[in-house]
Amino acid sequence: MQLHQIQPKHSLQRKHRIGRGGKKGTYSGRGMKGQKARAGAKFLPIIRSLIKRYPKMRGYRVQKTFPAFQIVSLLAVEKAFKVNEVVSPASLLEKQVVSRFGGKLLPIKILASETMAKALTFEGCKVSKNAKILIEKAGGTVKA
Repeated sequence: MQLHQIQPKHSLQRKHRIGRGGKKGTYSGRGMKGQKARAGAKFLPIIRSLIKRYPKMRGYRVQKTFPAFQIVSLLAVEKAFKVNEVVSPASLLEKQVVSRFGGKLLPIKILASETMAKALTFEGCKVSKNAKILIEKAGGTVKA
């Protein structure tokens, strides 16, 4: 047997021609008007693969929003620092009290806890009114 002698096992089935009358009805399963209803309409939705993929992509529905401040409690600062040390954004990052958001170090705001025992100096951090009162009671200072 030669390659040119090979025959298909079954006969080829002719494609049914739609839109030529007959039992298929008035619109013949093509809907009404438009590009897809016309004869010879062979357009591929190239963007379809992208559109179908969007809902499954990571973070499709989550919009990244960065907070205005990174909030730190006085209690966490007191645990990390020793007496008379300077508390600044760089030192807080170094002691791993705060972390970076998207590679950026956000402005830091210190909020009050119940008590403050250590005298610390705060530089370059925003401080709430109650936290400032507690820091000054403990003998610390707040510099803008």
